[in-house]
Order: sequence, then C-alpha cells, then structure tokens
Amino acid sequence: MPLSDTSLPNIDREHFRVPDTRHMARIHSTHKPRILLLYGSLRQRSFSRLVCEESARLLMAMGAEVRMFDPRGLPLPDSEEDSHPKVQELRNLVSWSEGQVWCSPERHGSMTGIMKAQIDWIPLSIGATRPTQGKTLAVMQVCGGSQSFNAVNQMRVLGRWMRMLTIPNQSSVAKAFNEFDEAGRMRPSGYYNRIVDVLEELMKFTLLTRDNSDYLVERYSERVESAEALMRRVNQDKI
Repeated sequence: MPLSDTSLPNIDREHFRVPDTRHMARIHSTHKPRILLLYGSLRQRSFSRLVCEESARLLMAMGAEVRMFDPRGLPLPDSEEDSHPKVQELRNLVSWSEGQVWCSPERHGSMTGIMKAQIDWIPLSIGATRPTQGKTLAVMQVCGGSQSFNAVNQMRVLGRWMRMLTIPNQSSVAKAFNEFDEAGRMRPSGYYNRIVDVLEELMKFTLLTRDNSDYLVERYSERVESAEALMRRVNQDKI
C-alpha cells in the first residue's frame, strides 16, 4: 500500500545523503591487502596461534601481506600507560592493517582474557582517526571439546562495536588437539576447508571495500553532530 505522506520533517537536508556508487573510488589500490592476525593464547602449543599461522600461509598464497601480533608481554588494559612498547606495537599494526583475523580459544564459554585484552587496548579513536573503522574482520575459534560458537559470537559483537566490516563466514574448530600434526601443521579436514573458505571471503571483502571504507561507514548522525559542534565553536564568542 503506498504511503500517503512521504515527507521527512526531522531530516536535516544539508547533511542528508542518498547512497550512490558515484561516491565510490574510481582508482583502486594495487598494493597487497594488509591483514593482521590476532590469537588468544600464550600456551607453547597454542592452537589459536597454529590456526593463525596456517591462515597466514593461506593468505600469503592468496596475495596478502600478513603480520601477526604476539600477545606475550602485553599488559592488562589500564595497568600501564598506552605508551607501553607492546601497546604501541599492537596499535601500529592495527593502523597498518586493512583487514584482520581474530582467533580465540573458547574458555568457560567465552573468548579468553588474552584475546579480549588485545581488543581492549585498541582505542575507538586516535586523535580524529578510528583505527578499526571500515576494516574487514574474520572471526575464528578453537575448541577443546565439541564444536561451539560462543567465542566467535562474542567477537562479532566486538567487531561491530569497533565499526568493522565483519564477514558472514566464520570458523570453529572442534577438538583442535586432533587437527594438528607434531610439526604444528593442520591436517586435511572439513575444518581446514572451512578456514580456507573464511580467508577467501575475507580477501574478497577486503579487496571490494578497502578503497571505500570511509564512505561505507560514514553516518548521517555524525555529519549532523559535527556540523552542530562546528557551529558551537564558531559562535562561542557570542555566548
């Protein structure tokens, strides 16, 4: 049934935008997609780290430039100043990246504290820059027992909070201790194939969105708020 009234009296017309492909980038980046991998365990034989290492090999074969953050030595959030070398290392890698992979073990039905600590050290803004905004994200988890999705579901919530473009696909490896050989390489399996699927999708989304990430996450509410803040600053001498 057609609407009898299509007016929008609450809209600020100056800041209202109709989404349009004309605003999309016409010149595309030619450098390799930059992917950062984070894992959530400090164990010597960490299966989340082994998944990230296997993922790094696959991503490089798909044409990505890959870096992995080692969380050893990262202090608990707020226990040190953000000038701490490990915090700066993490933040520099986040700024460098165009896409990310987060892989955590599931412990007590959730992601590990080590995984959460890394994410908590990533600020929502550095100056005027949101370091994660518009970057792509793939989430994975390893399980000590039967397959579960608690950790990936939590990381999806965090990815959304960090305004990342979290891809639809995800991976959960059950009984991860059975899936790796003595050298730490992942054995052929449906779990391995699913990881390939996830990384392939991450690469596609990164290539599609990295040159348009600012436009894709631009918001009407923030345009209006920024304009109001500017007006307050310009007119503050009249107060």
